[in-house]
Amino acid sequence: MSSFNSFLVDLGNVGIGLLLLIVILLVGAWVFSRLTRFDDKKEIGKGNEAAGIYMGSKLLGLCIIVAMVSYSTSDWFMMLAWSAVGIVVLCLVYFLVDKLLPAFRVCEEIEKGNVAVAQLLRCIIIGISIVVGTLLM
Repeated sequence: MSSFNSFLVDLGNVGIGLLLLIVILLVGAWVFSRLTRFDDKKEIGKGNEAAGIYMGSKLLGLCIIVAMVSYSTSDWFMMLAWSAVGIVVLCLVYFLVDKLLPAFRVCEEIEKGNVAVAQLLRCIIIGISIVVGTLLM
């Protein structure tokens, strides 16, 4: 009977973890959408592939950070706190990339549907997320 209780506890932890992940992703999506100078939902709804790649990359990057943090801690508060750090880091990455690429502005290119810029940003975001997640472990 104790293995069944252990299973229920583990199942409860998975449920709590998924709930927290959904909250973190919703907050992250809201914060990320405030950074852009265009309406993410509208652009994605219009079929702007670059906008979808960019938003998906930011959320994937956040998931990578949350996964690595949750792997290294069983403390729900620490998972939330480090996920917030992840959101801040990804926002800083956006600002740095936007400022360090003087030939164009990230938001303008994404809004135009420039998939090449979206792909570049995807690689940067995922790479930074792996590094940040590793540092937080």
